[in-house]
Amino acid sequence: MSAMVRIRIWSTDVKNLDYVVSQIVDIAKRAGVRIRGPVPLPTKRLVIPTLRPTHGEGSKVWDKWEMRIHKRLIDIEANEHVMRQIMRVRVPENVYIEIELKKR
Repeated sequence: MSAMVRIRIWSTDVKNLDYVVSQIVDIAKRAGVRIRGPVPLPTKRLVIPTLRPTHGEGSKVWDKWEMRIHKRLIDIEANEHVMRQIMRVRVPENVYIEIELKKR
C-alpha cells in the first residue's frame, strides 16, 4: 500500500503559480510516479470598497480594490527521491505551498 502526498499551492499571481505547478508536474513525470492534477480550485475574490474623498459638495464616489487568490491541488505518489526534488524547486515569495501526507 503506497501513500500519496497532497500538495496545495496558492498565490495572487497566476504566472508564478503555474510556473511552480509545471515544475512539480515535470519532476513527477520524469520520475514516472503516479500524479493526479493539477486541479484548479475556485478562485477566492477579496473586494474592498473604499470611499474616495470628494472635494467640496460632490457626490460620493467609491473605489473598489480586489485581490484574487488562485489555488491548485496536486496528488503525487509518495517517493523519497521525488519529494527531495520537489523540495528543491525555487518558489517565488508570493507563492505558498502546503504539503500533506495522506494514507490510502
